[in-house]
Amino acid sequence: MTADVQLLITADGSHTAVNQTLDKTYHSIHGALQESKRVFIELGLQAAFEIFPVATLRIFEMGFGTGLNALLTAKEAVTNKRQIEYTAVEAYPMAVQDAQQLNFDTLLGTNYLANLHESPWETLVDINPYFQLTKVQGKLEDFWPEAQYHLIYFDAFAPTAQPELWEADIFRKMTQFLLPNGMLTTYCSKSYVQRNMRAAGLTVEKHPGPPHKRDIIRAIRNVAD
Repeated sequence: MTADVQLLITADGSHTAVNQTLDKTYHSIHGALQESKRVFIELGLQAAFEIFPVATLRIFEMGFGTGLNALLTAKEAVTNKRQIEYTAVEAYPMAVQDAQQLNFDTLLGTNYLANLHESPWETLVDINPYFQLTKVQGKLEDFWPEAQYHLIYFDAFAPTAQPELWEADIFRKMTQFLLPNGMLTTYCSKSYVQRNMRAAGLTVEKHPGPPHKRDIIRAIRNVAD
C-alpha cells in the first residue's frame, strides 16, 4: 500500500509532502531541505565521517519518506569519497508518480531521486559509485538487521501521529542496532523522548536546530555497552 500524499512547497523552496491519513508533513514547513541538512547531515553524517574515518559507513533510516535524507547522503558520499551502505525501512512508501514531482534533484544538482524511489524493494542497489541502498517495506517493529550500524536517521512521524515509535522499547531496539560510539539523530526533542532514549542506555545531546526549531537530538551508544 502506498501513502496518500499532497505535495507542498516549504519556506526554503523545497518540497515536503503531507500524509493525508496522518495529517502530518514529512518535513518542516519552515524548510524541508534545511531541516534535513541540519538534523541528519550536519549532526549525524558529518560527525560519523570523523568518528569512523576508515570504515564503510552503515546507515539505517527509520522512514524513507520522500527520499530526501537518502538523496542528501548519496550526494555527500560522492563529495567525501566515502562508501556508504544505506538501509531504509518504510511501511507505506510514496507512489512513484508522486515522488517524480519532488524538486530535490533540481535544488541540489543531483540526479538520484528517481532511482532511489524506483529501485526494487529488499534489493541492494548501487545509486552511485559510493552509495548503496536497500529499501525494506515493512514496520520497524518487524525489522532486524544482519549487522549493526554506525548511524541511525530516526525520522518517524511526530509522536502525536505515531506514539508507538517513540517509546523506550523502540529506543532499546535502536541501541542494539548501533555499534559502540554509533549515533542516532532526530528532530524530536520532547522531554519524554529524551527520557526514553536514556532509559535505553543512550547518551543524549541537545543541539541547536534549524530555523523555527530550538533543539534537535543526537544520541550515542556508549563504548562500554
